[in-house]
Order: sequence, then C-alpha cells, then structure tokens
Amino acid sequence: MTEKKEAKLGIFEKYLTLWIAICIVVGLLLGRFFPRFGQYLDSLKFAKLSIPIGICLFFMMYPTVVGIAFSDIKKAVRKPRPMLLTIIANWVIAPPIMTLYANLLVADPIQRAGIILLGMSPCTAMVMWWMLLAKGDLAQGLINTAINALLMVILYAPMSAFYLGVSGIPIPWDLIAISVIIFIALPVSLGAASRKLLIRRKGKEWFESTYLELVRRISIIALLLTLIVMFSFQGEIILNNPLLVASLAAPNLLHYVTMIAITYTTSWLSNWDYATSIDTTLIGSSSHFEVAIAVATTLYGLNSGAALATVIGPLMEVPLMLALVRVGLRTRHLFPRNKRKANI
Repeated sequence: MTEKKEAKLGIFEKYLTLWIAICIVVGLLLGRFFPRFGQYLDSLKFAKLSIPIGICLFFMMYPTVVGIAFSDIKKAVRKPRPMLLTIIANWVIAPPIMTLYANLLVADPIQRAGIILLGMSPCTAMVMWWMLLAKGDLAQGLINTAINALLMVILYAPMSAFYLGVSGIPIPWDLIAISVIIFIALPVSLGAASRKLLIRRKGKEWFESTYLELVRRISIIALLLTLIVMFSFQGEIILNNPLLVASLAAPNLLHYVTMIAITYTTSWLSNWDYATSIDTTLIGSSSHFEVAIAVATTLYGLNSGAALATVIGPLMEVPLMLALVRVGLRTRHLFPRNKRKANI
C-alpha cells in the first residue's frame, strides 16, 4: 500500500505542469460558460481581498514557512546583499521598465495606468510557493518578502503617483495590512509554533518525513484551486477578447523577461549560490496583483481598462513563474560561478 501511494504521489508531482495547465483551462471554461460562478467567487471579499484566493494562498504559504528553522532565519539576516538587490530590482529598476513598455506598446492611457500599477507592486504572497518548488532558500526568501511588504506601505503610493503623473493615489491600507497578516505574520507564527510542538511530541524525523510531506501536498492542491478561482474570474473576457488580452499581456511579458534576465544574471555574476539567486529572481520579477487591482479599481472603476490590465498580469504570471522554476532547476549547476570563492 505504501509503495503504491508513493508511486501515485510521485506521478502527481512529476506531472505538476500538466495539472496546472488543466486547472487553468478549467478556470477559463468556468468563467466562459458559467460566468456567474466566477462573479460570485469574486464577490466574496474582506477588506478588498478575495476570500477564496486568500484561503488558498494561506494554505500555499504555511507549508513553505513551517519547514524554516529559526537558525535559518538568523543566517539569512546576515546576508544583506541579496536583500539589497531585491529592493533595487523592485523599487528602482522595475517601475521605469514597466512604464516604458506600457507607453511603447499600449495606446489606451487607462490601460497603460493599470499596467504601470502592476509594475509597482512586488510580490509578497505566492512567490514563497515558487521558491519552495524551485528549491530556493526559504529563510532568505521570507526575509526579503517581509521587507517588500514593509516598503510597499511607504513607497507604493508616491511612486505610483510619480509614474502615473497623477496625485492622490489611494493606499489600500486594509488590503496591505490583511495581506501582511494572512501571508506573513499568521503562517510564520503558526509555522514556528507547530514546528516546535510537533518536533517535541513526534520527533524531528517524523516531522520532516511525514508532516512536511503532507502539508506540501496540501499546498499543491491549494495552488491548483487558486488557479481555477483566478481564471474563472476573467474567463469570459479572456476567451471573448483574445487580441485585447494579448495587447495587455505584451508589456507584462517583456517586463518579466527583462527583470528575470537582470536579477538572475546579476546573481550569477555576484557568485551567489543557486538558492539565493533563484529567490532574488523570483521576488524581483513577480507582482502583488491584489494591491494593483484594488488601486486600479478605486482610481478608474471596476469595469475600466486599468482594472482589466491589472487582472491580466497575474494570469500570465503563473505560467511564467512555473517556466522560471524549470529554468532555475535546469541551470542551478551553474551557481555559484566560481565554486571555490562563493561570495554573498
């Protein structure tokens, strides 16, 4: 029984890309042929955060942080350079690049605004799951993600106002606060408490071989459900207006490719190990779509081109991040560049 179960789980994880593709298709079809289903799920919100997506993202986050030991976090804090590169990538390089691509490729000014808002919001939630899948340094990733969340409170509004050329950018304080609590504070505190309690009662071997495997499988299920929910929200628009979607996707695609090239190459030239390098690249190229959607909706309206543009971004981001995970795993043997003199 045990061998059969392990074989089945191995096949499931081996073909994860296929299951992701299937869930994306299912979500699109639900949104296209049962639009009320997506509309109903989208209406379930608390402080501008989608409740279904919030629940799924929490169950993606907890498994990524429960395996982090406090000693790992202490080591990560002693490595400031990856954190500095993440900050520069997210707040110095990404905004003007996304603004440039939006101005070059999108004619409608309202749609451009949505794309720019998306480029201003570095990811603080789902990115931890991609780090887990890419075999990154989760402790380092957690530190960098937490710093991003704090900087978003300070920098998002003034930088968005600067690049959009408008004043009075609303800060969705409630959404940012809820995101920090649900995706950082709560899973980290629960992870630390449950880790300590379970290791004390069951032993470290049981915790690592049985419990961690169980919660990581739950995180995969949560990811697949997240995809179905996300794509069901906009399935009707995506399938009915493919040319519009493609025009809004183009600057996002170029932005991701550019940021991945900059951060991954810089990490390699800096002679960092693979786990640190893939963390920096994932955080430096992904986005916190909930904040961008909330601000676009407040500024331009629920049915505006800006709101639509902010929705297209995360729908593209999932397959792109999955592709980046695969690229990272295939190229990790190249890190560090000089294995005798690794430097972080």
